[in-house]
Amino acid sequence: MSEAARLATRYRRFATEEARGRSPLYAELAEAVAADAALLDLLLTLPEAKRQPNLLLAAVRHLHGTPSGAAAFRGILAGDFPAIRAVMLARATQTNEPARCATLLPVLARLPQPLALLEVGASAGLCLLPDRYGYDYGRRRLAPPGPDAPVFACTADAATPLPDAMPRIAWRAGLDLSPVDVTDAEATAWLRTLVWPEQAGRAARLDQALRVAARQPPRVVRGDLGRDLAALAAEAPADATLVIFHTAVLAYVPEQAARDAFAAEARRLAGAWVANEAPGILPAIAARAGDPPAPGRFLLSVNGNPVAWTDPHGGEISWIAEAGTYTM
Repeated sequence: MSEAARLATRYRRFATEEARGRSPLYAELAEAVAADAALLDLLLTLPEAKRQPNLLLAAVRHLHGTPSGAAAFRGILAGDFPAIRAVMLARATQTNEPARCATLLPVLARLPQPLALLEVGASAGLCLLPDRYGYDYGRRRLAPPGPDAPVFACTADAATPLPDAMPRIAWRAGLDLSPVDVTDAEATAWLRTLVWPEQAGRAARLDQALRVAARQPPRVVRGDLGRDLAALAAEAPADATLVIFHTAVLAYVPEQAARDAFAAEARRLAGAWVANEAPGILPAIAARAGDPPAPGRFLLSVNGNPVAWTDPHGGEISWIAEAGTYTM
C-alpha cells in the first residue's frame, strides 16, 4: 500500500470509527480528505506524526473558524495550506478530556486509599482532578464539591461497580512533552479548538473544568514517558498507592516495542497501572478482552488485566472484569 493510500485509510477510519455519531461535520471532512489525492499530497509534506485528522481539523478551525462543509474545507486548504501546515507543526493534539474521569473513577475508587496519581500525557492535567468534579451514572450520582464544577454524565452497565464516594488523593502530578498552563488564555484556547464543533456540552464542561483547575493548578512536569517516568514516580509519598495512568496517549508512541517497554516500566513502578487506550495499542491485553460493544471503544485495563470498554470521551462504560473485580 502506498503512503497516500495508508493516509486515506487513516482518515476514512477516523470518519467511520471515531467521528460518525459524534461529529457529522468531522466525518464529512475526513471522508473528503480520504477521497482527494491533492489534499493527501499536501498532508504527505508533513512528518508522519503530524498527519493525524484531529490536528488538521483543529488547525483549520484555529485559523479560519468552523468550515461549513467539504467544499469550503477544500477551499481553505488549497488557499492557505502553508499557514495551516505551520500550525500543525507547532501544535499537538493535546485533547484534555476531563469527562474521561467518569470511566476512571470506578477503578480509582476500588484501589487502596489514599492515592498518589501520576498521569502520563497529562496536557493541562484536568484528568488529575477526579475528586473535584461531579458524576451522574444514572443509577448513582456523586455531587461535585463545588457549585461551579462540571458534572459528567456516564452511562454505566449493570456490572460496573459504581463508587459510593470520591477517591482520597494525597498527591498528584502529570508528565507531558508540552504541558499546558491552565492559566494561559492562548494555551487553553487551543484546547477549546480541539473540542469537536457539534459538541457544545463537551466544550462547556471543558470550560468548567478549566476554571476549577485554574483555582489550584495541577502540577504537570515537562518530560518524556520513556525517560522521565521513574524520577517523577519517586516523588510520590510512600504511604499512598501510586497510580500511573494514561488515556489516549500511547497512540503517539509509534513503535510497539517502545509502548511495551513503557508498560513494563509503569507496571514495575506503580501500585496500579491504569491504561485507557484504543485496543490495538496494547494488543496483548486486548487479546483477552473479547470484542468491543461498539466501534471506536477504548479498553480500560488495570495492571495489564482488561477491566472495561469505555467511550473515548467518557460517556459510557461496560464492565468486563470477572465478577466485578480485577487482579492487582
